[in-house]
Amino acid sequence: MDAISLSIVHPSFERLKRSGRVFHFIAALIILSHAVNHALQAEFSPVYFWCQLIIALDILILVFAGKQMLWQLPKLNFFFRVTEVIFFLGISIVQLSASHWLTSVIYFGLCMAYAYLFYCERKAASQEWLSIQHIGISIPGIPENRFFLWSNINQIEAHYHYIHIETSLRRNFDFDLRKNLSFEELEQIHEFCRHYLTIDRVITPG
Repeated sequence: MDAISLSIVHPSFERLKRSGRVFHFIAALIILSHAVNHALQAEFSPVYFWCQLIIALDILILVFAGKQMLWQLPKLNFFFRVTEVIFFLGISIVQLSASHWLTSVIYFGLCMAYAYLFYCERKAASQEWLSIQHIGISIPGIPENRFFLWSNINQIEAHYHYIHIETSLRRNFDFDLRKNLSFEELEQIHEFCRHYLTIDRVITPG
């Protein structure tokens, strides 16, 4: 038996995708508010101000005009996410050079948070695959994938359009499949179950 990979609809990944525009919107508002606040300072720098204003407006236009664009064109989403990370880091450094320690720490925290968000979004865009192997089952997750040995699997219920997995660690996983399984693929999953699980722990579709 060869290992089999299933393209799944992961609930956590889907929630992250839906909330991506919200985080872009929040970042744009923070950058815009900082630009306005900078304009009121005595040491006003036109270049610094306009750079922040233009980036903030670009992100806002993307948020309101590109509802589906961000995940249809993931590289565009990643570009703006990296831009946000760089700007938060840049603002943190500028604040640090002005001895505004608290503000610098806050913006550095935002930089780290958005860098982590970028990592999660990249993972969500490329790793929605559940893998059934001879040594166990690999399940994608955020921030890390989960791997369960067959000895930790209590039950698998596989159907053409979804799969349910129960583990001995009291973790249950339910995933819809992005593409219905063929009869051969479904039979391959059942063959894994018959080989590695006791017969009463395998559920086949009716």
